[in-house]
Amino acid sequence: MKKITIIFLIGTFMTHIQCQFSGKNKEAKSENSEVRGKKVVYQVFTRLFGNKNQTNKVWGTKEENGVGKFEDISNKALQEIKELGATHIWYTGIPHHALVGDYKKYGISDDDPEVVKGRAGSPYAVKDYYNVNPDLANNPANRMSEFEALIERTHRNGLKVIIDIVPNHVARRYESVSMPDGVRGFGQDDNTSVVFDVDNNFYYVPNQPFVLPLYADGYKPLGGEPHWLIDGKFDENPAKWTGNGARSPQPDFNDWYETVKLNFGISPEGKKEFPLLPDGYEYEPYEVHYEFWKDKKVPNTWVKFRDIALFWLEKGVDGFRYDMAEMVPVEFWSYLNSSIKMKNPQSFLLAEIYNPNAYRDYIRKGKMDYLYDKVQLYDTLRNIVQYKHSTDGIAPIQHKLKDISRHMLHFLENHDEQRIAAPEFAGNPFKALPAMVISHTISSAPTMIYFGQEVGEEGSEKGGFGSPSRTSIFDYVGVPEHQKWMNEGKFDGEKLSEAQKKLRAYYKKLLNLNISGSYNDIHTYNRSHTEFYNDKVYSFVRGDKDGKKWIIVSNFDSEQTFGFELQIPQEIISFWKLPNGRYSLVDALSGHKIAMQNHNGIAKMRIDIKPLESFIFEIHNK
Repeated sequence: MKKITIIFLIGTFMTHIQCQFSGKNKEAKSENSEVRGKKVVYQVFTRLFGNKNQTNKVWGTKEENGVGKFEDISNKALQEIKELGATHIWYTGIPHHALVGDYKKYGISDDDPEVVKGRAGSPYAVKDYYNVNPDLANNPANRMSEFEALIERTHRNGLKVIIDIVPNHVARRYESVSMPDGVRGFGQDDNTSVVFDVDNNFYYVPNQPFVLPLYADGYKPLGGEPHWLIDGKFDENPAKWTGNGARSPQPDFNDWYETVKLNFGISPEGKKEFPLLPDGYEYEPYEVHYEFWKDKKVPNTWVKFRDIALFWLEKGVDGFRYDMAEMVPVEFWSYLNSSIKMKNPQSFLLAEIYNPNAYRDYIRKGKMDYLYDKVQLYDTLRNIVQYKHSTDGIAPIQHKLKDISRHMLHFLENHDEQRIAAPEFAGNPFKALPAMVISHTISSAPTMIYFGQEVGEEGSEKGGFGSPSRTSIFDYVGVPEHQKWMNEGKFDGEKLSEAQKKLRAYYKKLLNLNISGSYNDIHTYNRSHTEFYNDKVYSFVRGDKDGKKWIIVSNFDSEQTFGFELQIPQEIISFWKLPNGRYSLVDALSGHKIAMQNHNGIAKMRIDIKPLESFIFEIHNK
């Protein structure tokens, strides 16, 4: 019933949407190279992307529910993703992580289901950084060469490759079987008799063995299915600190008990046991940072991650998404990212971070290219879509982030967030289109799309460990609406409904736009100067005096049409050096034309905007 209802809702809103388818110099020095063109990251959860199986049995095995392979991401799939507007693909779940499966004949030890979340395992419990998930290969013995072929295929289709590095923690049993000669694994040389040593890779609870958490809410590993390793214990003595920093030998069920925390040289009391960056280094380029670290003694964990990153660059990877970056000291990022940039100055370095107070340090000191704009823009747009909050909250965000706005990657979905189409979020993918327009056009920062978002995937499957509304990252599942677009590997969308085809066409039109120029708020001005303009609408302009000029207007209301005379205030007209006169405006989404009259330094235009409609008007000559 749920799927029928959602299709009905999509159809209801199509009548409203259908028409749209016919600083200072010193500070500038501190930031990385200027963005040239709009970057669009398409996140592929690799295990799920190519899976054609539609069984979706709860706690199903890969034989029962299927699993996607590297080979499934074909030239046709890559061309379709590129034509959607993507410039980069983030292949999620590539490094070999803990999972419940028998790969002993390939030299891989079994993982205990009691410290694995789900059956397929979390991609953020990495077991071997020098190889890839064996589930993803047709022949696990050749899994690395199969991934290298995917890298080459992706590049051949004009796309860059991003993979995860998870610096804060690794799987409870990290056990690399693929290390290059001379490389030592995490923890191999640790002094386990002490809680902390600057060159230990882990923190320890000396003389106390690890104890499994007390499972909550009737949870049983593998849903209660027998397994030879399920015996109520896990051999780890002495116990290590858990990935989220829990220090007890028995973590809580809500802790990241499947992982152990890595030691980056910060003592349990919070003291930094490594060199600090000199004052002013936030204004220095990565080359100066690299020179600073060349002769410094740094914690062993730092060196191991530098070697891991350089290993993947050699394989052809173009960049990294760093999991929970703020849980690792910013000095480490200076060390790592300057090393990466010396190897590949064009590398794409993205940090998952949720602390706005740390943003500038991680960009300027840590030499990150991009940060998640989650707790500000994403959360604000979500609240507008889901709870009908005021659009007045958008402009202050852009004001606060003005000096770093081009570094703040925007998204409405990723593997951690609820699907837009899920009833727990919007219940209808069309309701988020105004937010998508704003997210993509408000700055030159990259946009990120999660696979299936563009066809209204709702994440309703119950995989086992994962819960509905988020497509499970822990279980073997098929992704139903995405599978319709995939169409048994043809990637032609023939099984999509007409509403889904229109939704994907909208995304394709939007993501291929490259709106440029400075951002300026006109929403605040119009809220106080324009009759009938209200807080269900949001508007802003982009452009420079010597470049193109754009006016973006979105209506978040799903029921009402609004009409008003939108105004562009004098200071913007003066900045643009726009002469008096009558101008033609053309909407980049629909081709719809309106007129704008610029008189005595204030421009005005009549706007009639339907429910969930957006306009991206380009100003043409008089």
